[in-house]
Amino acid sequence: MTTLPLDVHLMIEHPDRYVPDFARAGADIIVVHAEACPHLHRSVQLIKSLGKRAGVSLNPATSLSCLDYVLDDLDLVLLMTVNPGFGGQSFIPACLPKIEELRREIDRRGLAVELEVDGGVKTDNIGLIAGAGAEVFVAGSAVFGTPDYAATIAALRENGRALSA
Repeated sequence: MTTLPLDVHLMIEHPDRYVPDFARAGADIIVVHAEACPHLHRSVQLIKSLGKRAGVSLNPATSLSCLDYVLDDLDLVLLMTVNPGFGGQSFIPACLPKIEELRREIDRRGLAVELEVDGGVKTDNIGLIAGAGAEVFVAGSAVFGTPDYAATIAALRENGRALSA
């Protein structure tokens, strides 16, 4: 049991089948992949109808245009900056302009949508990613691949603030 918010990233086929189960299990934020949802608006509305915060994730090669008609309904967008499948991959630098473009669109619309990045986030690039407009960071192997988790998390926080300013 935790009082921390649970952000559940459903990187699965047919996520709508499982959304209610994850909601009942205690997820606070449910993120589905645009690529796995033929009716993305319906998927977002399902999550919202269960009283949960809704997010959409995009793979690196997926265009931001798929968010055109759902962005106003979202609480979070998760941009993958590696091709999903396994941990420890390197950040794809070509994703930086995509982060910047999405940040501009969120700001242009005046939305309170969090911009999250997952994939290759490390102490040496988090400042660039934050500077491009990301606010939430997934840093799996960057943390768990080090001997001192606390020190690495502190370095991520410091570098994210210092280099994005």
